[in-house]
Amino acid sequence: MPSIPCTGVNARDALLTVEWNDGTSAEFASIWLRDNLPEDRDGYSGQRLIDVTELPVQPRIRTATLADATVRIAWRDESRVSTFALDWLYEQAIHGHDSPVPEPLRWLDGGQLEPGRDFACRPMGVLQADPQARLAWLTRLLRQGMAFLSEVPAVDSGILQAMSLIGRIAETNYGLVFDVRAVAQPENLAYSDLGLGLHTDNPYRNPVPGYQALHTLVAAPDGGDSLFADGFALAEHLRESWPQVFAILTRTAVPFRYRSNDADLYAERPLIELSCTGVVIAVHYNSRSIGPLRLAAGQCQPFYAAYRQFGELLREPRFQLRTLLGNGELVVFDNQRILHGRTGFASARHPRHLRGCYLTRDSVYSETALLRRRVVSGMQR
Repeated sequence: MPSIPCTGVNARDALLTVEWNDGTSAEFASIWLRDNLPEDRDGYSGQRLIDVTELPVQPRIRTATLADATVRIAWRDESRVSTFALDWLYEQAIHGHDSPVPEPLRWLDGGQLEPGRDFACRPMGVLQADPQARLAWLTRLLRQGMAFLSEVPAVDSGILQAMSLIGRIAETNYGLVFDVRAVAQPENLAYSDLGLGLHTDNPYRNPVPGYQALHTLVAAPDGGDSLFADGFALAEHLRESWPQVFAILTRTAVPFRYRSNDADLYAERPLIELSCTGVVIAVHYNSRSIGPLRLAAGQCQPFYAAYRQFGELLREPRFQLRTLLGNGELVVFDNQRILHGRTGFASARHPRHLRGCYLTRDSVYSETALLRRRVVSGMQR
């Protein structure tokens, strides 16, 4: 980013004000500045060398002066003089923090959308050959919560080749990868030929898998369509249309349980999870694995009414993107945002075989951020 000239600084005991000639103005608290001194960070890792207990309780600024592309701060109660790069202060003023996660782009009416037209959808070979194309694909995955790949080799190892472009696989009791096909006595209904309503996977796990990938090896010609819906958009629809329903679903702890021969998993979390500032950050909906609720009798009716309201929304076709993934096609989606399901199929007549895996959330964010750094660096050379 080109440097933006600074037009002036003003200092008071507990506050530094900086103005730039593009109209940007920012205030920085003295305690924040004292906590972010460049000399108190390791020069290689960037990690802090001091603890909060070593900071002055109320650091006071004596003077602040411009010097080249920096502002020099003399402290009232210390002999040290600290130097901050104006470009760095400008970045803090504009962005606040360097997050690799872009603002979500929510989509409510999934029934009107198509994978190839409305989402990132590229051949795997393009992502392998073109870093800028891969960055654009990953960025849309983070923004929309879902993206598609075509021309992924329809072999067992195909999903592993694709995931090397996206993030790190998280091993679970299902292994690094799992096969989704009908078996005689399924421990999980995903391994049957029944239709599955919209849901998120593994809410009984801690942590819940961040992203999921599904790769079609053998498509069924007469069923097995994939269904998707944006849980963030549906949650905001609830907040706007039925605020009391939304409130109940965000504050009620729901128990989720999964038992099999090799796993016994349990976790409690609300169906809609909020950040500290009230932003929807996760949706957890899986009617197959919800356990008996631990609610007082008087709380049951309001919760079940809210739960039903959410469930009925998930059944509305207008909110569901429906698509049939062909052989060699792969979808990646945010498992704590995108609800997925499928229509039923007749496995006795036409076998259907998908391979799936889970990806850690932070690895997908990290891969995107590292790639962005490399692409930007290459463009600046």
